[in-house]
Amino acid sequence: MRLLLLSNSTAPGRGYLDHAQEEIRAALDGGRRLVFVPYALADHDGYTARVAEALAPLGVEVTGAHTASDPAELVRGAEAVFVGGGNSFRLLKALHERDLVRAIRERTGAGALYMGSSAGTNMACPTLRTTNDMPIVQPPAFEALGLLPFQINPHYLDGSPATAHMGETRAERLEQFLEENDVPVVGLREGTWLRREGDRLTLGGIEAGAVVFRRGEQPSEIRPGHDLSALLRERPRFDTPYPA
Repeated sequence: MRLLLLSNSTAPGRGYLDHAQEEIRAALDGGRRLVFVPYALADHDGYTARVAEALAPLGVEVTGAHTASDPAELVRGAEAVFVGGGNSFRLLKALHERDLVRAIRERTGAGALYMGSSAGTNMACPTLRTTNDMPIVQPPAFEALGLLPFQINPHYLDGSPATAHMGETRAERLEQFLEENDVPVVGLREGTWLRREGDRLTLGGIEAGAVVFRRGEQPSEIRPGHDLSALLRERPRFDTPYPA
């Protein structure tokens, strides 16, 4: 299985996907046809055009899944699938309604590259439960693509003693998730990503790195280049049985 999972699509002071351009080129490995899944935002045409513009320097032809009468069939013939960021609840609802959960699983299982950013990265997990987003719509289930056996929290932010915000920090919210579910969570800071090639999983991106949360353990800091392949052998346990 081949995955490139970005915490974010835009870095401060840079254009859309600019910060990860070389990693995207390497992950595509010569692929030139990509299906973009734009359902996390309302403007599907505009979103797809933005992705096409960003990937044009790589010689990639981008087709929006929404332009097909049968998006699932389009995905089944893709060299690569990119699921963009936005609202994770809206995105997952659309994936279920269009039979894209099954189609993406089948296509990535057959060797196509899956690329996600933000909400699209959330979708690679077993469940939606570690998203940061507001539930603006109700998906039929929280079950996501399950391309990984652990959870990710994109846009991970460290708590700051200087902030006036008195609600839970991101770390506290993830600890609450672990009180109910026994499955590791990788907090991806901005500018970082996970790259999977078969049974190997590594952290890439800027020096800020990421944080791994496990039930009953102190969070552990990891830096770019760190081998996280052991996470691929996890057996997650959720508060309710997760569909096989």
